[in-house]
Amino acid sequence: QLQLVESGGGSVQPGGSLRLSCTASGSGLVNYALGWFRQAPGKEREGIACIGGEDNTAVDDSVKGRFLISRDNAKNTVYLEMDDLKPEDTSVYYCAARAGLGRSRNTDVLHVWKLCGGEADLWGQGTQVSVSA
Repeated sequence: QLQLVESGGGSVQPGGSLRLSCTASGSGLVNYALGWFRQAPGKEREGIACIGGEDNTAVDDSVKGRFLISRDNAKNTVYLEMDDLKPEDTSVYYCAARAGLGRSRNTDVLHVWKLCGGEADLWGQGTQVSVSA
């Protein structure tokens, strides 16, 4: 079974940037929708960006225009490029995966939306992002 490992978290000042990476052990990641979630202390975990193919993404309004999700199937990796970070972005960030891509365009879109709704098959262990002056 695939395992997901996040990296790239850290501490930055407001307005700064970070790039998170999530690499999967094993093969077959191309058949998975991939996504990023975050959970701040005392809050529920929320899906912020998910991706099937390059033209099949879902991005939460709270990060739209500031965060960019991408994937490199050859490297078994999904990225989250985060720009213009704000203190309210401080959270533990998790990557997640949901199996089932590749049957049809419609089902791929459905898998992306279900993943961002929290219906994941796999979860990483999380990486901390802290934004403060």
